[in-house]
Amino acid sequence: MVPFAGYSMPLSYGDVGQVASHNHVRTDAGLFDVGHMVQSNFRGATATQFLEWLTPSSLSSLKSYSSTLSVILNEKGGIIDDTIITKHAEDAFYVVTNAGRRERDLAWFEQKLEQWNSSEHAKNGTVEMEVLENWGLLALQGPRAASYLQALTSFDLRTLTFGTSAFIPMEGFNLHVARGGYTGEDGFEISVPPSETVEVAKMLSKYPVQLTGLGARDSLRLEAGMCLYGNDLDEDTSPVEAGLSWVVGKERKDNGEFIGAEGVRNHLKNGPPRRRVGFIVEGAPARQGAKIFSGDQQIGTITSGIPSPTLNKNIAMGYVQSGFHKKGTALEVEVRNRRRQAVVTPMPFVKPNYWRG
Repeated sequence: MVPFAGYSMPLSYGDVGQVASHNHVRTDAGLFDVGHMVQSNFRGATATQFLEWLTPSSLSSLKSYSSTLSVILNEKGGIIDDTIITKHAEDAFYVVTNAGRRERDLAWFEQKLEQWNSSEHAKNGTVEMEVLENWGLLALQGPRAASYLQALTSFDLRTLTFGTSAFIPMEGFNLHVARGGYTGEDGFEISVPPSETVEVAKMLSKYPVQLTGLGARDSLRLEAGMCLYGNDLDEDTSPVEAGLSWVVGKERKDNGEFIGAEGVRNHLKNGPPRRRVGFIVEGAPARQGAKIFSGDQQIGTITSGIPSPTLNKNIAMGYVQSGFHKKGTALEVEVRNRRRQAVVTPMPFVKPNYWRG
């Protein structure tokens, strides 16, 4: 167990090492306890408009029971948090945010709800937030996840494609299941009421599903090219710099009224000063904070790096000045006081296996 975001979290289980655990998720299936994450419901007649003020996403055009990755932005257009937003109806959304940002996010939500509900926006109805305290969140991930879950439900999981969700009957439970995850593999994130979490976790973690800790979670998400808040995203980074321009809805790029719009538009129009890119690094793995050089000039910093168990190469992501971000650009990274060759490489490093039907 290790301290993480104010919780005591499993780094690994039993004598299964991080690499073996990682490989098991890539070839079979693993179960992650991610109940530390903050789950909330937003409800009310103007819930869509409220969340379109808080984020740059096109939520009005999102279909019911579909999800999108999004970002909560500050006034400058910096990222307060990244989040998965699931639309249940025009007036009902389920939102998952990061545990490490809990205090900042919840205070921001409350402040903005108060502003919204006392403004003319609310003349068509107010919005309220319910935090699902102590609810469990279990992520079943891997190429065999669907076959294991299908054995527990009469619901045809082939109809549940990547980025959609449903309430699914499972051995007497009725649970919210979203298809997706943080590994690049096919999988499911299952939200569970507090009194049922342990029982559902036991049911889902029967052999050959392996309980999987934070160590493998980090290497899996990095191979999938996904960001970790606090490493790869922060309040001084815009979604454009972070390579997340795609979360800004097409029809919102020019005239969407969302918090931080001016900063985002500036980066969209004029190009961002720096960009998040992937690297393959020779020799030793580059870790968070390692400096990136072009010749004698420091042009960026590594934000995450690991030896990739799937590729048997050192992979990393980081930010470089615009102009050095093109794929194939040869740079150097300083690891343990030595310069190592690093090549800008497209992400994801490992091809995703999402179920798209």
